[in-house]
Parts: sequence; C-alpha cells; structure tokens
Amino acid sequence: MGEYLYQEITKKIIGAAFEVHNALGKGLREKTYENALALKLRELGLAVEQQKRLPVFFQNQKTGDQEVDLLVEEKIIVETKARPRLLSSHIPQVLGYLKNTKYQLALLLNFGRKVEIKRLILTSRNR
Repeated sequence: MGEYLYQEITKKIIGAAFEVHNALGKGLREKTYENALALKLRELGLAVEQQKRLPVFFQNQKTGDQEVDLLVEEKIIVETKARPRLLSSHIPQVLGYLKNTKYQLALLLNFGRKVEIKRLILTSRNR
C-alpha cells in the first residue's frame, strides 16, 4: 500500500485524538476536545494554530474569512465535532475549507460515543 499525503503527521493526529477521547470520555463540549487535542499535538512536537482565520477569495478578491478549528504544521486542517455521530452535512463544510484555501488535506474528527475520522483530500484537479 502506498503512502498517504502527510501520513506521519496524520498518524500523530489520529493517535492523539484517541488518546484524548480515552482520557476525557464522551459527552463534553467540542471546544474541550479541541483544546485537549491541540495540547496533545503540541506535546508531540507539532505546530498547531487554533481557530485559524483563513481568507476566502472570489474572482481574486477577498470576500471574507473562514475559521478552522486547528491548522497543524501549516499543512492539515483539523475540524473537531462532539456529536453522537458525524452527519453528512459536516463533510461539505470541511471540503469548503479545502476548496477555498491552498490546503489539500483535512481531518474531520468526531468525539462522540467513539472517535470517528474522515480523511478528506482535495487536489488541484478537483478545485
């Protein structure tokens, strides 16, 4: 099996998500999981920016901003949820983040009954 884009960083993020969920359990607020995950990722030596504002452009004009939960190593967008389960409506939100930025990879992490992970990739061909 070939390597995935940013495989080593992704493995660390997913491992940290399971560690956070195992320690904190279910039922907490999304922000609590986001903060714990950011703390753990920094402990692992990764650069993490929380609530990172990214510009949105239309016809080469800035038309607004979007805010992602975490930006890891200036490469991977991480969106956290704390729902009973991921909903299909969460995926277009994260794909929108990718479409409107230079980033190619996002992880959608849900801290529900169990950790749910969606790995979303958008290449320049799909923009």
